[in-house]
Amino acid sequence: MISTVTESAFAARRQADWNRLDELTRLVSERGIGVLAPRQVVDLAPLYRNACADLSRARAARYSAPLTEYLQGLTAAAHAVVYGAYARDGESRLRGSQLRHALEAFPRAVRNRWKPITLAAVLFFAPLAFGMIATLRHPEFALKLVPGEMLQQLTEAYAKGFNDGRNVGTSTQMAGFYVNNNVGIALRCFALGIFGGIGSAFFLVDNGLSIGAILGYVASQGAGENILTFVVGHSSLELGAIVLSGGAGMSLGWSVVAPGDRTRLASLQTAAREVVVIVFGAAVMLLMAAGIEAYFSSSSLDATLKRTFGACVFLAVLNYMTFVGRRTPAHQAAAPPSSRWI
Repeated sequence: MISTVTESAFAARRQADWNRLDELTRLVSERGIGVLAPRQVVDLAPLYRNACADLSRARAARYSAPLTEYLQGLTAAAHAVVYGAYARDGESRLRGSQLRHALEAFPRAVRNRWKPITLAAVLFFAPLAFGMIATLRHPEFALKLVPGEMLQQLTEAYAKGFNDGRNVGTSTQMAGFYVNNNVGIALRCFALGIFGGIGSAFFLVDNGLSIGAILGYVASQGAGENILTFVVGHSSLELGAIVLSGGAGMSLGWSVVAPGDRTRLASLQTAAREVVVIVFGAAVMLLMAAGIEAYFSSSSLDATLKRTFGACVFLAVLNYMTFVGRRTPAHQAAAPPSSRWI
């Protein structure tokens, strides 16, 4: 049997580490893992493992009950702290990893489908420009596309300006309207693309013409600066989301028209896995646009501030779509090139 002197020497030699583990355990239990300095976090797990080894050694050597009970209590408390802290850290890391993956998957899917999305942009913005220019020259052109009563109401609203702003209740009500209206447009642009992409193309052209006609008509009545100030803050998100939805719809429809060496069903399934990411991303953009439109664009803030904000949003969206989620050169070299339009 091991003598008491040997037990005393063992305890004296290891007591400093036990005290340190006990101190760190109490700190984390009372105030959380964030209270520890980086060095203390690094030391916590090794101190716990060493204490577990000390407990095994004490049992094997048949040391006194007070010592083994002390080590049992110390390791039990440390176990709860160490594994609880690392489990929470692991969950946090997992959530962060999932969020990062989602944020990178969206622009990557957009770039992978750049051809139909570019076509969608042309089908939307070219008619928008045509409708606006034609209406500026001949305001009656807008009446062929938009009800006259709506044009009159919009003209009166924008002529009044935004010096008085809106109350919170009205802004909240309008946010719901914007979400319902814009998401409805985007979903139609996407869903009708299943018919060979023709439905998406039609809605892109139709909405582009209508929006251009409204902008041109309001501007022709002398409220051009006010409507520009209103739309500039959220238009990058809102119009961009409509284009992305239309491009996703055309891509989905084209996968059925030209399946290549796959069956039409397999081609559709392959396309759907990626375009659904684009649609979800576009939906988030529309929600953000609705919030900005309801609470910021309609506020009484200075027009220069609104236009500056709009320019910043445009640059942020452009940089996000262009650069986020790009692979390293090594991964790009390893990835097989894609020659498919869809």
